[in-house]
Amino acid sequence: MTDTFQTVSPIDGAVVAERPFATEADGREALERARGAFPRWRARSLAERAAMVAAFVDAVVAKKDALADELTLQMGRPRRSTPGEIAGFEERARTMIALADEALAPIDPGAKEGFERAITREPLGVVLVLAPWNYPWLTAVNAIVPALMAGNVVVLKHSEQTPLVAERMSEAAREAGLPEGVFQHLHASHEGIARLVADPRVDHVCFTGSVEGGRAVHRAAAERFVATGLELGGKDPAWVAPDADLARSVEGIVDGAFFNSGQSCCGIERVYVDAALYDDFVEAFVEAVKGYELGDPREAATTLGPVVRVRNAESIRAQVEAAVAAGAEALVDPALFPAAAERGLPYLAPQVLVKVTHGMEVMREETFGPVVGIMPVQDEAEAVRRMNDSRYGLTASIWTKDVERARRVGAQLETGTVFMNRCDYLDPELAWTGVKDSGRGCTLSVVGYEHLTRPKSFHLRF
Repeated sequence: MTDTFQTVSPIDGAVVAERPFATEADGREALERARGAFPRWRARSLAERAAMVAAFVDAVVAKKDALADELTLQMGRPRRSTPGEIAGFEERARTMIALADEALAPIDPGAKEGFERAITREPLGVVLVLAPWNYPWLTAVNAIVPALMAGNVVVLKHSEQTPLVAERMSEAAREAGLPEGVFQHLHASHEGIARLVADPRVDHVCFTGSVEGGRAVHRAAAERFVATGLELGGKDPAWVAPDADLARSVEGIVDGAFFNSGQSCCGIERVYVDAALYDDFVEAFVEAVKGYELGDPREAATTLGPVVRVRNAESIRAQVEAAVAAGAEALVDPALFPAAAERGLPYLAPQVLVKVTHGMEVMREETFGPVVGIMPVQDEAEAVRRMNDSRYGLTASIWTKDVERARRVGAQLETGTVFMNRCDYLDPELAWTGVKDSGRGCTLSVVGYEHLTRPKSFHLRF
């Protein structure tokens, strides 16, 4: 194993950053600082913590333009879109700060003569946050802000593709005046992460990433009773009902499938369309996809950037080729996107597949790229069956004018979030959670605080 790592930009292969991995001693020292800071941080009033965490958010937002530039360089999202992630970071952070009073308030079970009773929410201690590259600000904030607000201290390990995000967060924490040890980051190898997860000084682990990554975290935590929050993969479906607004459905689902080059855990990867609308939907969908501009994400005209790495692009392309070999039809001519040939991988032309089946990997396993499969369905029952026919369950979207239909179908779907006439979005006042291989635990909303605290009961007899 090497002692350093490089962050290579998908834009042009340039090295954006080179950093040393934290040593075993570095990890021990970081956890000792965190353990030392925890009693003093939890002892601060909620108002004091809120003021410091808000100042941390302010320090991030003050540098939003520079942070957007860095984000484009590290992971390749078009520069026209990256400011939206900083805006989302701010929205989620300020929402979770505002919800803390309600979420952390003691629970009163009611009067009982001769007794005083209450349930309080206690911080866990040291929270280890393992964050991914695809939405590095948004995914990390889901855990960091509520963890700090609840009185926990945080150690952040970010993806090797987006190490500058962790460094900028640490800078913002210092500028905000967070005490030493309350918020730290480490650049750690896989072996280093396993050591941190297994260390008894870590009280909770928040991981966002692949299913295999989640299994690795779970194995590392298996020897002790430490809770893990796991947000893992997705193969999120959309159903276009017979009464759907065709234009609105096409616009929303195309964006949900191809934003961020399809590299979203809750992006749309499979679409089921009522048979009566199928031909018109597919025609309009393909025309909309042809409107994307693939190219250098630093250029203003670019609406579709490269995927994050060459090996990711190779895996995505192999999935498409296997589907076509098994009978699928690819509807988008790659020649319409000359940047793919001129620049080579990881620049990928978007693709729309029809004549797909659930026997194909492209309809079963996470693609995490600019590819979507579309199938016709005959009725509501088939739509529910197809949408549930997956080992994943993060989100599902229903496109209809009938709210009762959306409620009825949504109640049957094996998923953490049900959308109607939108997709690929997180409302920070709602619980963000998955079922099946999409993970366990919860972030955001008042419910998210439950996973970053423990209940303590007070049963006082007079």
